[in-house]
Amino acid sequence: MFLKICGITRLGDATHAIENGATALGFVLWPRSPRFVKPDTVADILAALPASVMTVGVFVNEQAEEVARVMSRTKLTAVQLHGDEPLSYAASLHWPVLRSITLQTADSVCLTWPASTTLLLDAADPQRRGGTGERVDWKKAEQLARTRRVVLAGGLTPDNVAGAISLVRPYGVDVSSGVEDEPGVKNAKQVARFLALARKAAADVSQVMEK
Repeated sequence: MFLKICGITRLGDATHAIENGATALGFVLWPRSPRFVKPDTVADILAALPASVMTVGVFVNEQAEEVARVMSRTKLTAVQLHGDEPLSYAASLHWPVLRSITLQTADSVCLTWPASTTLLLDAADPQRRGGTGERVDWKKAEQLARTRRVVLAGGLTPDNVAGAISLVRPYGVDVSSGVEDEPGVKNAKQVARFLALARKAAADVSQVMEK
């Protein structure tokens, strides 16, 4: 399962997440976010991480040229578009793209974006964009996950991630505020617990589907 810890701002949090099974890390490069991290800091963190881990730069309505500059500077390996960027914008980039959506925008995105696109389903918030701790409607998310590759975000915590995976059966899960002491500062015990419970829930779902 795709297991992403987002809002990383510190090397210690990054290495701890990887050691506990995270398959992807997210770095927020939107200056208005409380989890914003400067590109130079991202570059320093990534230089100390194994190349096998997906590292995702989160951008909100940034100029494509600036996204390309930051991606090249930091050596991030994927782009998460968390604004209103159209398909043509994504096509101009040379990195794998995760398209952030809400339940309100899902229909229009699914009509225009290829079926191969990984969709990150988050709670709707046009101001903060993500990391709000607000939960997505899991029943509606489950319907979407039947037909598209969905990474479930929005309000996930160690206490509810197993239930979310069991019901929605997403391609992956993404957590930020649900494992933090404060924005950008991860709680090591909560991160480890989240990842362990997510892996177990994914394994349980796989066993059920194989029967």
